[in-house]
Amino acid sequence: MIAFLKGTMAGSTLSHAFINVNGVGFSVGMSATDLSRLPDRGSEVMVYTHLSVREDAMVLYGFLSQEAHALFLRLIGVSGVGPKVALAALSTFKPEELVSAIQSQDVKAISNIPGVGKKTAQRLILELKGTLAEEAEGNLFSAQIAEASARLQGARDALLSMGFSSAEADLALKDAPESADTEGALLQYALKRLGSV
Repeated sequence: MIAFLKGTMAGSTLSHAFINVNGVGFSVGMSATDLSRLPDRGSEVMVYTHLSVREDAMVLYGFLSQEAHALFLRLIGVSGVGPKVALAALSTFKPEELVSAIQSQDVKAISNIPGVGKKTAQRLILELKGTLAEEAEGNLFSAQIAEASARLQGARDALLSMGFSSAEADLALKDAPESADTEGALLQYALKRLGSV
């Protein structure tokens, strides 16, 4: 219904951005990650949106990237996962990190998302693992996010083969900078964090 908003930043809270579009103010729910990346008040901004319609409310959710938007739609398609949990997932992980955790069936990592217990994490994996793989192959899901996920998984596998635990590997790779855009660069970044270089 509303594919995106392009307007001027009017302000933000810990959970919402306020965007002025030709004199109309939109309240947009966003992940903590995207909220931290918004421009200053008065600057132009564009967000991809999803309108959630319930009996008692209409809520607009926004995303700075198409990858995050696409993943949000996949997440809320899982039974028992609503918009709040989906935003919490995107606040906890970068899209490629979350896809990697789902593809590697990392229940423990996914359970770190606020509001997600072990059973919900297992359901997310069960319902999304095959879908994400098919969409990546069919180029329906962003090729960029699929490649980033593969690089992340490759670096993770390399760390495991060196004797690091799954928890150590995940912690070392978390919040890797965008400049670490190859498997080798990711591995080097992780090893530095682990104090092995």
